Amino acid sequence: MFTNTANTIFKEVIDTYHVIDSVDQKFSNPYDSKSQAIEHLLYRKCWIDTVQWHYEDIIRDPQIDPVAALKLKRQIDASNQDRTDMVEYIDSYFLEKYNDVSPKNNATINTESPAWGVDRLSILALKVYHMHEETVRQGASDAHKAACQAKLNILLEQRVDLSTAIDTLLNDIENGDKYMKVYKQMKMYNDDELNPVLRGEK
Repeated sequence: MFTNTANTIFKEVIDTYHVIDSVDQKFSNPYDSKSQAIEHLLYRKCWIDTVQWHYEDIIRDPQIDPVAALKLKRQIDASNQDRTDMVEYIDSYFLEKYNDVSPKNNATINTESPAWGVDRLSILALKVYHMHEETVRQGASDAHKAACQAKLNILLEQRVDLSTAIDTLLNDIENGDKYMKVYKQMKMYNDDELNPVLRGEK
């Protein structure tokens, strides 16, 4: 199943990041972009999500310097763009993979493309990791640990359901029961021509 590979890679990314546990650490992708294309994309996707997760933690520091906060906000904006781009790369992979499949006459379209499901699965992997950390955190109360364990159990169940849904969608596309279309994320706030502030209007 595709999501077995995805979930394994996401865990690998998150574990690797937390060895150094710094948003400034150097990124290295162990998967070859040609011979291991989807693995390469999944690893990169989850790394972006993992760094951004920690950006979001840092910027919520009530004592953060305003200048540093603005710089970090710019980094978060850039990370969001990278995240969206990676989703589109992953969808392009699936479009190419299923390019020769002829949808059946009664084939239907899904509410989201496969890669946006993968995006949610990557974020879910981060939630699982960090919620588990709370269940074993030294100094946390038993009540806190128990509450976090209950939340972790739900997250794990959600991961099973989401993984099943993604695998089912891909299988349906492969069999012609579903077809996929990809709409580029036409973000306006980063575009010099579409954002009135960036084009100099007040």
